[in-house]
Amino acid sequence: MEMFGKHLRRNKKGSLIDIVFIGIAITFFAMVVLVGLTVTNKVEEAVDSNPLFAGSEAATQVESVRVKYTNSIDNTFLFLMIGVALGTLALAALVRIHPIFIPFYFIGLTIVIFLSGIFSNIYQGMASGHADVTAVASQLTFMNTILVALPIIVGVFGIILMVVMYKLWSLAQQ
Repeated sequence: MEMFGKHLRRNKKGSLIDIVFIGIAITFFAMVVLVGLTVTNKVEEAVDSNPLFAGSEAATQVESVRVKYTNSIDNTFLFLMIGVALGTLALAALVRIHPIFIPFYFIGLTIVIFLSGIFSNIYQGMASGHADVTAVASQLTFMNTILVALPIIVGVFGIILMVVMYKLWSLAQQ
């Protein structure tokens, strides 16, 4: 059992690579949500314009589902971002790294901020590429704000992550 504990302690993560994977995942998730909501809007428009559904409960129910879906996804995205950030900080608290590696961390953080800028530009390009998608993106307040400000969020979070990882090393030495 002791071998299992040593192996577990040695392989803890909470690093810049995790931030890159998180950036890729949330960008992909946001793009899937944009496409999904755009399709949902098209279905709603088709139901509204179809004379077969005129005066029926179908148009009202389709709109109700779309509005609930939009609000739920937007709020879930905010909750997901906070949860992933706290999880990464918790994992980073398990890592002890010598402070001599701080310059390398800053270089890596610069690269990660650059990559998050690319992810942000990909999202913004998709969100502003077509009028239907732009209308959907404007309804997603939290998701749009987070992905537009992704490089700033990653920079601040990366500095907090650095403080957690390197401060704990000095506390362990006392």
